[in-house]
Amino acid sequence: MIKQIKDNIWKFRFNSFGSHVYLVKLHGKNIIIDTASRLNRKSLVQHLNELNLKPEQIDIVILTHNHPDHTGNISLFKNAKIYGDKSDFSSEKINNIDNLKIKELEIIKTPGHTKGGICIYFRKEKVLFSGDTLFGRGVVGRTDFPGGSHEQLLNSLEKLKKIDYEILCPGHGIIHNKDY
Repeated sequence: MIKQIKDNIWKFRFNSFGSHVYLVKLHGKNIIIDTASRLNRKSLVQHLNELNLKPEQIDIVILTHNHPDHTGNISLFKNAKIYGDKSDFSSEKINNIDNLKIKELEIIKTPGHTKGGICIYFRKEKVLFSGDTLFGRGVVGRTDFPGGSHEQLLNSLEKLKKIDYEILCPGHGIIHNKDY
């Protein structure tokens, strides 16, 4: 299922387990946030096709953290530069998120769910892509996986409370207006 959130932002939701995938069109670039699980590969390609895109037309992939339900389809995007936080990704194929220079997208380091968790704030649109750090209505990501830290997650949530977003786009669940 595809839902248009703003003129230049779409959410892809899947029937099989995996994260949501967000498509952002900005400055003529096609940017994907997270890639869902491998179980969703065929549906992800179909969703892109419905928007007249092919995986080869994705320019940038931003990964909110290194869990397979968010990274399972990286290999689809052969022409994309892929970015993630080096605390989570040691592969040379993943570019350091610190090197992503798109002025409209603010990268917020939010460790807690994983060591290298990030959120992406699209300032102009006032949209926060929160991965598994924050879901709606104050629900937060798990910290019982390897690399998780409840204390770090609480610190990350304090950072997010200072962000002036209007729409929260989590890795799972429904989109919310700021409500925590």
